[in-house]
Amino acid sequence: MEYKDYYKTLGVDKKATQDEIKKAYRKLARQYHPDKNPGNKEAEEKFKLVNEANEVLGDPHKRKKYDELGSNWNRFEQAGAGQQGGGFDWSAFGGGDGGTFYYEGDPNDLFGGEGRSGFSDFFETFFGRGGRRGGPRRQTQAQFKGQDYEAEMELTLEEAYHGTSRIIQVHHEKLRITTKAGAYDGQLLRIKGKGAHGSTEQHRGDLYVRIRLKPHPVFHRKGDDLYMNHPIDLYTAVLGGDALVSTLSSKIKVAIPGGTQNGKNIRIKGKGMPVYGKTGTFGD
Repeated sequence: MEYKDYYKTLGVDKKATQDEIKKAYRKLARQYHPDKNPGNKEAEEKFKLVNEANEVLGDPHKRKKYDELGSNWNRFEQAGAGQQGGGFDWSAFGGGDGGTFYYEGDPNDLFGGEGRSGFSDFFETFFGRGGRRGGPRRQTQAQFKGQDYEAEMELTLEEAYHGTSRIIQVHHEKLRITTKAGAYDGQLLRIKGKGAHGSTEQHRGDLYVRIRLKPHPVFHRKGDDLYMNHPIDLYTAVLGGDALVSTLSSKIKVAIPGGTQNGKNIRIKGKGMPVYGKTGTFGD
């Protein structure tokens, strides 16, 4: 049975903080995740080992046992793990109900060999099924979060104004993505638990949908305000009058003051974009 150096696996120092261990694990889990390495057996094995290392070092209780084990490793081997006879006190390391565990013979007969639970014999021996003879068999499964996905959803300005929905497909599952009125370019929507599969459904990644707005032929958006160019004739500019202006919600009459110069800005309050998340509030 081979000793596993979990600190080396995660590339961290033995004095690393739990936060440093978590960051190292997440980085390596993303690097070797099966979704990023389809069909790559070497990456798959590294992914399993990284998860095994995190299962131990990411748990302060297991980490303490593992650190204590380091100085006892040779004593364990000499006590009968790989030979007939002898015994070893498992009470300090086992995950069962305490006591002393004695076994004569090949430990693979007891633990089922490499890979029965997805973890190594080393892990199973010390953290998976330790306990009294005849005690319940426990099987520990590595837990990992699935990868997050990101997609883009293109909207017209009118769709952003009124709100809309799209159907997208993820893992043969059709999802309806709905946007509220006032959606804006670059906005990121999070759909929880619809990303890549993890160790369980509760550990599935998330889906992020980024909103992209198409350019509009009339309106230019700045925040929640809309800008447009509206031509008027010289007579109205000099003497003043009314102009019929189209907004995204309706057509309205706008009073043009006499003596209006080319390029003058006229503000029409509340006729811009809906303010996202604030019902009844609009830009200009």
